Amino acid sequence: MIQFTPTSVTLFGLTFHWYGVIIAVGMALAVALACAREKRLGLPRDTALDLALVGIPAAIVCARLYYVAFSWREYAANPIQALYIWQGGMAIYGGIIGGVLAGYLYARHKHLPFLRLADLAAPSIALGQAIGRWGNFINQEAYGAVATRPWQQRFPISVFIRADGQWHFATFFYESAWCFIIVGALLIGERKRIFRRDGEIFRAYVFLYALERALVEGLRADSLYLGPFRVSQLLSLAALLACAVIALKDARNRRAPAITLALCVAMAALLLAGHPWPALACAVGAAGMYFGGNRF
Repeated sequence: MIQFTPTSVTLFGLTFHWYGVIIAVGMALAVALACAREKRLGLPRDTALDLALVGIPAAIVCARLYYVAFSWREYAANPIQALYIWQGGMAIYGGIIGGVLAGYLYARHKHLPFLRLADLAAPSIALGQAIGRWGNFINQEAYGAVATRPWQQRFPISVFIRADGQWHFATFFYESAWCFIIVGALLIGERKRIFRRDGEIFRAYVFLYALERALVEGLRADSLYLGPFRVSQLLSLAALLACAVIALKDARNRRAPAITLALCVAMAALLLAGHPWPALACAVGAAGMYFGGNRF
């Protein structure tokens, strides 16, 4: 007997939640991509599999802990619900932090270059994010504010949310599409040998993802907050500034990195002041200067 619901499928008495299935598919494809690239990066065979065995569990646990920590009011009355990850509620930044820590410990244990492992993981992380965001679509979460204008009320601009019967900006889709672009950009850059030093692929991933997340997070209707500020937006802006500072430090010609840093600072100030459109212009300029004017 097979039964389908909007969020799950039941096969012979066993229920599989689409959210978990989508996450699992994203992880499997991410690991496959890393396995295909490990030889090109000069890493031992099966490094990607070993890294996945330690990194993925750490990422899942930390992604959930991060979300629960900033949403504790939802779980205080019934803490056992913090374990119900199939109901949604995982924060990607928590997952990245957990994965990076696990990768660092793995690199130390295996005496492998950590930054090269980070480069191995970067496109796979973006691919997993791109696919995994569709789990948010299934669970009807991670959407944006209400789309009030008729021309906005259609996918992929917005998505219809059954809970309140309204169209909301499809922020999950924006991030999914952007992460697919990141995967393509990183792989093309790797093929064309744009990235010449260990850590540059990972840094490019961080910069690109943080750029998108800082902007899209401002549209989210379910952000995690630290006081009056959105946590993910603060982390994204901090990551952007860190990447710009590193680029400024490493570059021989500092003009482009200095402009990149200035644009990132301006973008941060505009976003925190509630001016998204000027911030978007700064973001476009920062991306152009970072990738067009730097050799990473």
